[in-house]
Amino acid sequence: MSTLPEAKLDILLARHAVIEAELLGQVSADKYVQMTRELSELNPVVEAVKDWRAATAEIAGIDAMIADPATDAEMREMATAERPALETRSEELAQKIRVALLPKDAMDDRNVMLEIRAGTGGDEASLFAGDLFRMYERFAGLQGWKVEVISASEGTVGGYKEIIAEVQGRGAYAKLKFESGVHRVQRVPDTETQGRIHTSAATVAVLPEVEDVDVEIKDSDLRIETMRAQGAGGQHVNKTESAIRITHLPTGIVVMMQDSRSQHKNRASAMNILRSRIYDAERQRINAARSADRKDQVGSGDRSERIRTYNFPQGRVTDHRINLTLYKLPQVIAGDALNELIDALTTEHQAAQLAAEGSA
Repeated sequence: MSTLPEAKLDILLARHAVIEAELLGQVSADKYVQMTRELSELNPVVEAVKDWRAATAEIAGIDAMIADPATDAEMREMATAERPALETRSEELAQKIRVALLPKDAMDDRNVMLEIRAGTGGDEASLFAGDLFRMYERFAGLQGWKVEVISASEGTVGGYKEIIAEVQGRGAYAKLKFESGVHRVQRVPDTETQGRIHTSAATVAVLPEVEDVDVEIKDSDLRIETMRAQGAGGQHVNKTESAIRITHLPTGIVVMMQDSRSQHKNRASAMNILRSRIYDAERQRINAARSADRKDQVGSGDRSERIRTYNFPQGRVTDHRINLTLYKLPQVIAGDALNELIDALTTEHQAAQLAAEGSA
């Protein structure tokens, strides 16, 4: 394993000291929030750097003691016995620092547009899409995030044919970005009289919420149509053209929004979703080009990839990208143990990044 970049570590420590000093003075409210956020991000790695350097110095001291002819046999033996534990501790700290120094995804701290669509399997697929949404909603609640449904099309017997929600919370995209793909369920539906196991699927798309500065959308590239909302709503749907359909002509991406009675709100929601989809499509194109010559697909976000199977008869969840199986299906589908899968995927992705940096 390569040694740590000492110069970069010195810069981190210096930056940490500067922020601490500035916070003791007079700063505006906005700057205070920004600086305390940066400080909270730096604190763990700065602490690890200090501990690593202390361990390294201690190892050097032990080596000097062992090499010194004046050291008596008992002290040399004690020092030799102590060294392996220090080496292990030093390497653990070094690995923590290496991971902290990996390039960050610029979108990691963003809110998320979560889109879940029922796939093959009819009514059972819609019910499964509902299960997945509740799993993410519960998981978000455990993180202290807020979930707001933007658009939903319910299934005929429950669940959703499609549901789009905004997940608001710091680091939401960092946690959820590996959830994009095809999720498959194997279970006996309530309507099945023969006890046969059915397989159905739902597609999950996790898109970072982007801003105007992230994606340039020209007015001339948009076709915006208004129409009367369809479905339940009483007399309102017959009188008001509140539904909005926006087509981005260069990409062909279409977003329709009709859940609000306000045309203005529907248009704002549709534009938010459109920006996220355009940004995501470009990211996928770049990622596909980068990953064409390597096997690591954890971060590809490929919507057609079957990423996970939820097998109810066996009580197991298997993530096919990292060959991880947990016999905790009830806890995962409830959102309580989803973090175990997410953490494993994040670790695998970081390992791939470290390997790529090492080969470079």
